[in-house]
Amino acid sequence: MKKILFLFPIVALVSCYNSEHNCKDFKTGKFKFETEVNGVKKTTLFERKEDIEIETFEGKTDTATIRWVSDCEYVLQKKHPKNMAEEKAISMKILTTSKDSYTFEFGLVGSEEKQRGTVHRVE
Repeated sequence: MKKILFLFPIVALVSCYNSEHNCKDFKTGKFKFETEVNGVKKTTLFERKEDIEIETFEGKTDTATIRWVSDCEYVLQKKHPKNMAEEKAISMKILTTSKDSYTFEFGLVGSEEKQRGTVHRVE
């Protein structure tokens, strides 16, 4: 009985930190990502279908293919890169989800440097 009472607080603490992972809910839809660049808020709107993403940023629209690695990880590759930097694929990993948003980590494929952000569903 003492062992059960000892383990209960530990189990309760661990269960409080379980993050939601309903990544399949975000494989398709229309989304918004906001970030701050040099003190200015920038907004990217994008629509994702199973294997394609159409993104609009500062009035310019671009298309990328999506290769799903798992339910929560995918790789973006621009369809029509305009320079060598755009030719590099981007690894995306959904870390947590909520009803209408998800937190993710992203970076160039093969790079250790990662950034984080939050995406919100708009429709």
